[in-house]
Amino acid sequence: MVMIHVALGFLVYFIPFSSKLYFICTTFYFLYQIINASTANKAKNVVFACCYVVGSEVFFRMTSGNISYEAAKYLIMVYVLIGLFSNGISNKSYSYLFYLFLLIPSIIVAYLNIGLESNFRTNVAFVLSGPVCLGISALYLYNRRIKLNDLIESLKYLSLPIISMTVYLFLYNPSIKDVLSGTQSNFETSGGFGPNQVATVLGLGMFALSVRLFMKSPSLFLRIFNVVILGVISFRAIVTFSRGGVITAILIILLFLFSLYKKSSLQYKGRIIYTSFIFILLAGVVWIISSNQTEGLIEKRYANQDKIGREKEDLSTGRVELFLDDLQGFKENPFLGVGANGAKELRLKAGQGIKASHNEISRLLSEHGMFAIIILIILIIQPLSLRFSNKRNLYFYAFLGFWFATINHSAMRIAAPAFIYALALLNVQYEKRPVRRKRAIQ
Repeated sequence: MVMIHVALGFLVYFIPFSSKLYFICTTFYFLYQIINASTANKAKNVVFACCYVVGSEVFFRMTSGNISYEAAKYLIMVYVLIGLFSNGISNKSYSYLFYLFLLIPSIIVAYLNIGLESNFRTNVAFVLSGPVCLGISALYLYNRRIKLNDLIESLKYLSLPIISMTVYLFLYNPSIKDVLSGTQSNFETSGGFGPNQVATVLGLGMFALSVRLFMKSPSLFLRIFNVVILGVISFRAIVTFSRGGVITAILIILLFLFSLYKKSSLQYKGRIIYTSFIFILLAGVVWIISSNQTEGLIEKRYANQDKIGREKEDLSTGRVELFLDDLQGFKENPFLGVGANGAKELRLKAGQGIKASHNEISRLLSEHGMFAIIILIILIIQPLSLRFSNKRNLYFYAFLGFWFATINHSAMRIAAPAFIYALALLNVQYEKRPVRRKRAIQ
């Protein structure tokens, strides 16, 4: 499967039109798998399909393979709805249905404030497709049972298209040094696409490969194989010069390792420590190579300096200003907010250009008013209350951490934070060890 996806990276680069065929084939393949799966296996196939969509979204955007910009979010919703109609929902998941209803007032306010002259449907869909995708996914996956091995397998599905994208990035930009111009996020090293989105998905790939390194590498060959792929993906993530995705990846890997170590036996803890040394060595090698290829500029980027070593005034690269603008919108419209996509429209009318918020929390407050507070309470309290009664999801903190970190640096521009949040709500089942019975004495 890995080599097939390496080949797909080559194919899409040399035959650009094949990206659309790739998108269409995977769409109908997973649709077929979900529809034909038995009721017992339906949820597993939905998770596999959605993880693949999450991993491939930015690659298809980058190569113009998808049929629409938000295709991944809509596709996830379609897959999840098929599963939902087949399996139903948990009685305790209705708070997410309430969450979905809380999004409706912002549409009405947007219509009253903006009208139809600003491409109303497209603008509203742009900001609400992510939250709706999250709500529908959470509604279906809340307390949904899945085997641990199937959840680990779903992370493999997540990583496969990311491997294709990584191959494409090397072909698109084989020499990092040739496209360096400063310490800002670099579009050329990101496949000509948004570095923030590319780094975020590559960061997810780093996490998925780290999980496989620690949990699915029983042989020396597999360990070396996973280390090499992890190192290559990490390198391409770093040289995008977009810090958010890389820092988020490091955070969720640490959260995963903490949970894994805490849950492991004494013998397995020793294996984790041993693999951690390999992991740290790999991180050092990747950083040295990245520094060499960027002629030291990557170190200045993370030190918040420009290319000649002067400290930049704004560490957030304009995000704080947008955050404060959103809070001002909430202050002026505390009850109903400025409406879906209203914050961007107001900035446009004020002559500030088309600037969309990078922070989902401030955007919610600005555009949904007091309903945003209820929305945030549901999104934070509901998974924590589930965790209080069910601590079997080994990746709970990593998944929830990814969602929270990503919505604070990249909002919900991609489907990843929406669906990864829902994965934190799964009820993970562990394989029961066979019981050895003593023979009865004759």
